[in-house]
Amino acid sequence: MKIHRIDHVGIIVEDLAAAKAFFVELGLKVLGEAEVEGKWVEQIIGLTDVRETVSMLGTSDGETTLELVKFHTPIDEKGIQPTFANTLGIQHIAFAVEDIEAIVAKLKKKGAELFGEIQNYENIYKLCYIRGPEGIIIELAEKIN
Repeated sequence: MKIHRIDHVGIIVEDLAAAKAFFVELGLKVLGEAEVEGKWVEQIIGLTDVRETVSMLGTSDGETTLELVKFHTPIDEKGIQPTFANTLGIQHIAFAVEDIEAIVAKLKKKGAELFGEIQNYENIYKLCYIRGPEGIIIELAEKIN
């Protein structure tokens, strides 16, 4: 028995169009979109009356896939809860990028919020955290040559 790789990361969103646009602006490509419902998905995720829209996005090299999910039913009664870098649980996704400054500038023009500043970590990486739609936190990491 062995694990080969992470297949995908799932993110539940209220505004699928905004989340998809954010990740497309970051550089991911839409791989497909589908409406999902029925007993089979209910039995997998342990919810009833499931109806959702799923959008799969991936990096150009095919190594990373994100699954954005908009639940039409059932709806999360609590809505979006703000999280921070130290909130317990999974809080961010890190992307290896080229030209971190240009990516940050492009995302900020679309409403993304930089947590602090782009930092140089021991002349190995430039790093930053940025918050996108619905509070999604991503880390950008550019390897310094």
